[in-house]
Amino acid sequence: MAADKRGNKTMVDLALSMVVLGIVVFLIYLFIPHDSKADPVRVVPFSVELGQARRDAPFPVAGPEGLGAQWRSTSVTYSGTDRKAITWHIGFIDPKQQYVAVEQSNGPADAFISSVTLDAHRDGSRTVQAGGLSWQRYVGGRYTALVHKAQGVTTVVLGTAPDAQLTQMAAALKDAGGRAVAS
Repeated sequence: MAADKRGNKTMVDLALSMVVLGIVVFLIYLFIPHDSKADPVRVVPFSVELGQARRDAPFPVAGPEGLGAQWRSTSVTYSGTDRKAITWHIGFIDPKQQYVAVEQSNGPADAFISSVTLDAHRDGSRTVQAGGLSWQRYVGGRYTALVHKAQGVTTVVLGTAPDAQLTQMAAALKDAGGRAVAS
C-alpha cells in the first residue's frame, strides 16, 4: 500500500519541481542583462600596439589615419620575434559590415602574400592608385587584396569589402611621420 501512495506523489513532485525550475529560469532571465539591439562587434583599440610596433620594427609601420568612426578595429597583432620576418596586422569592420585588414611584413614577400591572402593570385597587370602609391590587385576565393612592395617591406590591404573600401583603407595608411607607407 505504501508503494501506491509513493507512486502518486512522484508525479505531483515532478510537476512541482518543473514549476519551481521554470520560476528560477525566468528570474535568471530577468536579472541577466541582454540587449538584442547591441552591436555584436567588439572594438579593439590599436593605437598602443601601433606605437609599440613603430618603435620596434625596422620599417615604417602602417597605420590608418582619417577613417571615420564607422570603421571599427576588431583585431591587432604584432610579432617581432623573428627580426627577418616581422609581421603587423590590424583587422577592421568597414561601414558596410565587411572585413578589411592591413598586413605588413619584412619577410619574403611571395610567401607572406600567399599566407595572408589565403593563396590569392595576381589579377593580371591590374593596379590601383591609392595614397599616391601604385598597388597590385590580387584576387582569391576568400579575399581581394591590394599589395604594395617597397624597400624590403610588403604591405597588403585585404578583405571581403569591395574595391572602393580596400582603396580607401590603402589611401589612409601612413607611417609615424604622416607619410604614405612604403613610398
